[in-house]
Amino acid sequence: MHRRLKPVHHRFTYRVFSFLLDLDEIGPLAERLRWFSRAKLNLYSFKDRDYGEQSADDLAVYIRTQLQEAGIDGQGPLKLLCYPRILGYAFNPLAVYYCHDRNGQPSAILYEVSNTFGERHSYLIPVDKSERSNNAATVRQAVDKKFHVSPFMEMKTRYHFRVGLPGEDIFVGIHQTDQEGGIFHASFAGNRAELTDATLLRAFRDYPLMTLKVVAGIHYEAIRLIAKGMRLRAGGPTPTNPITLVANGT
Repeated sequence: MHRRLKPVHHRFTYRVFSFLLDLDEIGPLAERLRWFSRAKLNLYSFKDRDYGEQSADDLAVYIRTQLQEAGIDGQGPLKLLCYPRILGYAFNPLAVYYCHDRNGQPSAILYEVSNTFGERHSYLIPVDKSERSNNAATVRQAVDKKFHVSPFMEMKTRYHFRVGLPGEDIFVGIHQTDQEGGIFHASFAGNRAELTDATLLRAFRDYPLMTLKVVAGIHYEAIRLIAKGMRLRAGGPTPTNPITLVANGT
């Protein structure tokens, strides 16, 4: 769901599905499943270079290197919420990495944002110690916007994330504010289904060519916004550092 609060009201919902992948298990997963491959064309596939700086042959190694350089323990499970490639095509407006320490506790969340201009930037936010000690199922984080995404949105805004840690269901909510208050809200909520060949075929039946529809939907909604009187906003330069590290999750 996306909901714009000002200067015009605009709301839409789409049914989609995402993969929640343990990055250390993608190889064995591709060997087990008929309709899923790693770095090969298939009905569904995963390509490491679709993520990060688009140069890593092993995404898990790349992400853990970034965590280590930031002083964050990322030696535990590393899970990625993303859209897969479908028939060789994928676009992820937002990919979310759930990082865990060597004891299996959440240590950080990395939000990887891509725009339709072929650019990408990530926000790395440590999980607050109080949330870790209380075994909180929901993590709340915030960061100032550093990267131009929507051509209808000003740069001087702030993201407020509310993330339900993966379990039998999952939730990611983003509330964007400016100096006067809320301007935009987006959310994704899903229920877990076991990743099997049968599940993959059902998903393709129910959501055919979904990744293409995501991009088509972005442009369709942009046309609707223009029809409502919205005008394009100038964006800032792409940050030189591919990852913004947020100290203490605030």
